[in-house]
Amino acid sequence: MRPIVIGHRGASGHRPEHTRSAFNLAFALGADAVEPDLVATRDGVLVIRHENEISGTTDVATRAEFAARRTEKYIDGNPVTGWFTEDFTWAELRTLRARERLPTLRQGNTTFNDQQPILRLRDLFDIVDAAAEQADRVLGIIAEIKHANYFAALDLPLAELFAAEISAAGWNTDRLTVESFEPSVLARVRAQGVRGKRIFLLEDQGRPADQVAEFGAGAAPYADHLTAAGLAQLAAGSDAIDGISVPKSLILETDIAGETIGASALVDDAHAVGLEIYCWTLRPENKFLAKSFRNGARKADFGHWQSEFRVILDSGVNGVFADHPDLAVHVRDALR
Repeated sequence: MRPIVIGHRGASGHRPEHTRSAFNLAFALGADAVEPDLVATRDGVLVIRHENEISGTTDVATRAEFAARRTEKYIDGNPVTGWFTEDFTWAELRTLRARERLPTLRQGNTTFNDQQPILRLRDLFDIVDAAAEQADRVLGIIAEIKHANYFAALDLPLAELFAAEISAAGWNTDRLTVESFEPSVLARVRAQGVRGKRIFLLEDQGRPADQVAEFGAGAAPYADHLTAAGLAQLAAGSDAIDGISVPKSLILETDIAGETIGASALVDDAHAVGLEIYCWTLRPENKFLAKSFRNGARKADFGHWQSEFRVILDSGVNGVFADHPDLAVHVRDALR
């Protein structure tokens, strides 16, 4: 099966993430879909930012009129200091400009700083529709709902806001997939009548924030869902999901020395119970590559990225998230 390539926050290896140019470039470079992260404003507008704390991805810290809004909050139990989307209206946020999130590693992207505004989810619908018309192929969105339990406590129910947004835009279609680290929001999205696939984001450690809020120390860790029994349970019942999405460390099998020796059995295990499986995030820089594929000492230099991408794409995954969609497309198409 031909895996799809998803532009991770657009073509975020080439442009500041979540900007119009990043999304447009992702499609121009061959991406089949793009991934926006969704958080909310004070007045209930869904905006596209990696986190609700925005000092690392916008120019908010330089804006004197917003200086007093810098604060500390606890997000999913962790202290975070900065400026938060839920403390701004959309009218205020739209005045900010996007910046590169990894300026030391991707210095070239910083030349695009302060040139593009923050986008709303509704803006992305227009971008994707225009790109699909120009490319004459079906293009999709895989939307990640961030910190749903946290926002619900602020009377900002992200599932309901999301359902209303896609309904108003005519985007309640199979081109739309929803993903989250919190399974309860996936269930609420389904209850709201959203048609798209529902993907549970998993890691090899930690627990879902919504489950911790409900069950405390009794919340099942992510690792429990990665067992054969856990995968089978995710695929069954009234709240069954369509797939899982995991970090590449769970796809790459390593030996005792930490060297990659191939793909793990996780892809086959997921498919065996009827689940799709996606992998994040393919990046070519040494900083992000597995030990076996690094080349040289500079973190920003590209290592043996094609070798790592090849192992992952040849594992049978249904799709991969990539900061440089063109590189993932290159390796995928060569495998064919």
